Amino acid sequence: MRIEQIYTGCLAQGAYYIESNGEVAIIDPLREVQPYLDKAENDQAKIKYIFETHFHADFVSGHLTLAKQTGAPVIYGPLANPSFDALIAEDGQEFPLGDVTIKVLHTPGHTMESTTYLLRDENGKDHAIFTGDTLFLGDVGRPDLAQKAADMTQEQLAGTLYDSLRNKIMPLADDVTVYPAHGAGSACGKNMMKETVDTLGNQKAMNYALRADMTREEFIDEVTEGLLPPPKYFPLNVKMNKEGYEDIDEVLARGMQALDADAFETMANETGAVVLDVRHQDDFAKGHIPRSIFIGLDGDFAPWVGALIADVQQKILLVVDEDRVEEAVTRLSRVGFDKTLGYLKGGFHTWKSSGKEFDTVDSVTAAYFKEGMENDPKPVVDVRKESEFLSERVVDAKNAPLDFLNDHMSSFSAEDEFYVHCAGGYRSMIAASILKSRGIHNLINVEGGFKQIKEEGVPVTEYVCPSTL
Repeated sequence: MRIEQIYTGCLAQGAYYIESNGEVAIIDPLREVQPYLDKAENDQAKIKYIFETHFHADFVSGHLTLAKQTGAPVIYGPLANPSFDALIAEDGQEFPLGDVTIKVLHTPGHTMESTTYLLRDENGKDHAIFTGDTLFLGDVGRPDLAQKAADMTQEQLAGTLYDSLRNKIMPLADDVTVYPAHGAGSACGKNMMKETVDTLGNQKAMNYALRADMTREEFIDEVTEGLLPPPKYFPLNVKMNKEGYEDIDEVLARGMQALDADAFETMANETGAVVLDVRHQDDFAKGHIPRSIFIGLDGDFAPWVGALIADVQQKILLVVDEDRVEEAVTRLSRVGFDKTLGYLKGGFHTWKSSGKEFDTVDSVTAAYFKEGMENDPKPVVDVRKESEFLSERVVDAKNAPLDFLNDHMSSFSAEDEFYVHCAGGYRSMIAASILKSRGIHNLINVEGGFKQIKEEGVPVTEYVCPSTL
């Protein structure tokens, strides 16, 4: 028996490849399925099952494409109601895989169809659980994403999750390995650990949601406390996972069309496509197509596209380095953005050399920022998360979290200069591109963000716990 976790950092997502005696099960596959096919071929094994833990909200699964290419059934737990042919398993149903067995444990609460898969070894001993979004390391799945679909409140879903954890997962032995669907950085939970594999015993000891003496009411209160609004693209991804989607090969073929500068400009004007620049933020600052939006491939690319562009039907044109075109189109498709129409052949250099208008972003170093604040103070806008801002911030800075920048748009002046920064420079450049696309050009980006600002000795305000006042 072999278990391989295939972890995708930018989505903080774990898919799983389980092989035993020539048979393979895939759990929660990503949109691009070739890596699973290649692994099975190398193992001279057959993909027998495709297990889905639930209808995912934060990415589009590759279950349909993988089923089409292998003939393996897509398996969901009880209460799932997809629009395509799938095997809806019963609670407790077992599936033989080579010398091992996978047992269905229905664990509703994150969503009502949420299911954990228990792997038993060749001796029938409980070996591992694949928990999806039911149990994370250090946390549990948020119970507010399926309220409308389940016609339940988040409190009712949280109570259901409490029962699932206590009745199905916590009775398992401490040496059982936990393989969750997500790790730190995912919007599907609040306080996940950076580790991606752990024992159930350690989770029972340190995960707040698995406290042995925790009442149902305490669980509901703690799990629902501090939940931020989910990204707007989440329901659209659920819909695609539940109803189906276009084949990834068709998405790639369309998105990888090379367009010269004139064709690129014409298509942008005629289709209303968003021009998405995915180069490094420093390159974007030096020159970019006017009104284009920056979201760099070298950051949390797909989640930020989903959070800020939101509508997966939005047409997109790419400004991207030639050797990363396929990567960009693929990563967009992972979160359901299938309407990429092509890319600018030759990159931004082609645009600039053709004599077309371009824009820049005023950027300064943290040292220059410090000098400027001492000699000619200007307003400072911090686009980090509220929790980051409350922890430490530049004195008198205002917080406009990037996730909710649109909610703060009316507070920006189009006349007086102001500084904008984040933690390291990635998010502030995204914010700068959005502001400039709305006609607000009087901003100055601080390179290196708060990390560099603090190192330069700029006065900052630290959070003081009220109990110490």
